[in-house]
Amino acid sequence: MSLALLSACNGTPADDSAAESETGETGGEQLEGLDPENFLEGGLDGAITEVQCTLSNGETTTCYSIPIAGAPANHDVGPFCPRTIDDGPEAVGIWLDSGEVFDVDGAFIVGLAEYYMDDVWQLYDPDTGEVYVTDSQDSCEAAAKPDVEEEYNNHCVECSLDYYGGGVSDTVLIPQVPVARETPGEIDGVNSVGVALNGVTLDPPAPVDAILAAHTIAAFDDCGGHVNPVAGYHYHAATGCHAEVPAEDHAPLIGYVSDGYGIYAMSDEYGVEPDDLDECRGHSDESRGYHYHAASPGENMFIGCFHGEVVDDGEGGGGGGGGGMDILDCADVPEGAPCCGDGLCDGAETAANCAEDCA
Repeated sequence: MSLALLSACNGTPADDSAAESETGETGGEQLEGLDPENFLEGGLDGAITEVQCTLSNGETTTCYSIPIAGAPANHDVGPFCPRTIDDGPEAVGIWLDSGEVFDVDGAFIVGLAEYYMDDVWQLYDPDTGEVYVTDSQDSCEAAAKPDVEEEYNNHCVECSLDYYGGGVSDTVLIPQVPVARETPGEIDGVNSVGVALNGVTLDPPAPVDAILAAHTIAAFDDCGGHVNPVAGYHYHAATGCHAEVPAEDHAPLIGYVSDGYGIYAMSDEYGVEPDDLDECRGHSDESRGYHYHAASPGENMFIGCFHGEVVDDGEGGGGGGGGGMDILDCADVPEGAPCCGDGLCDGAETAANCAEDCA
């Protein structure tokens, strides 16, 4: 589920002028561009450079090539799943569903069958209270994919960054100057929508329907992130862990969307969320031009669509990268698994799209 993971060829270091606010406007909207100085050094795997890139509209432009280390620069990763049904909220992570944020504590595990009205749920041993957890690399990789191996149904799924050298490094490409689209671009089918200032990718909604179809809970940590074998650690929600650049009388900057526009926290220091956001969760003001505000954590998303053109990765995925699950042929797509629009099970769409995609 990582972002535009294209190699940075013949890159040159971003010069000092790029670190200042861009004044080159696109469509009269863009007042501030991506500032490389806003990224925490510990989240990077090298210098941010400038490279040529091609956008989804076919336009050739200049992009920032951002090498990310694959682990957050400003906070620890985890915890995720409880080990026993006696574990409280302080020992576990969270789950996001239907606009709500749940602590994945023992009480949550015990109550799954009642909450989802499905007696098949049984994520713990009723005799010992031990929770069934994917606590090895083999079990993680058998469960953190759409076609969960049957022996790992009814498990709390977690993976450790230690299995992957402490982080999965990648290169993110973001346009230096955003180019507004004529119509909003869909999030479905892309593998990441942006990058946080601490070097962690911002991903589209987690495929909750597919996860629940296998009677699994792919727990997030309290920062709204979790680990999979392809993308490593990535976020699905903004819970306040991101590095921030403060703004007067405005929510702080937390990262950049893959079209180059900034993404800010949902609300300002007074808890006020803008009331004029468009369908992409963006709006414009005189200081920043167009920019986004992150959704609430329970919504399992950051933005609703792309306002600008993203980097073309050559696969029609809007700059999508490696993806968080194994790619399957249409014939092998399990019931409830998400599909991309290209007939491969490699994107975060809803289960309802599978029949049409694989026709």
